[in-house]
Amino acid sequence: MKETELELMLKGYGLTTAEIFYRMPDYRNVLNTFVWQEYDLAPDYPKLYKFLDFWRSKIEGPLHSVRFVHRTLISPGTWRNVAGEFVLN
Repeated sequence: MKETELELMLKGYGLTTAEIFYRMPDYRNVLNTFVWQEYDLAPDYPKLYKFLDFWRSKIEGPLHSVRFVHRTLISPGTWRNVAGEFVLN
C-alpha cells in the first residue's frame, strides 16, 4: 500500500520540485521545459536522480539543465502580531 503524504513527511521526506530544461529532439536549438514534483529525501534525492537516469536512457530530448528546490512541509508555524487594522467601507 502506498504511503500517504503525511507519513512521508513524518519520515523526513519533503516536496521536491524540479524544472528540467531539455532540447527538442528534431530542433536542437530549441529549449523546452518540464516540471517534475515528488516527495524525496534531501540531500541525496534518490527519486530525482532515478527520474533523471530514466530521462537520459528512455527519452530522446537531451537534458540541458535542471533547477530544483526542496521544501520540508512540516515545520513550526510563524506568528506575527498585527499592530493595526484598516477597515474599508
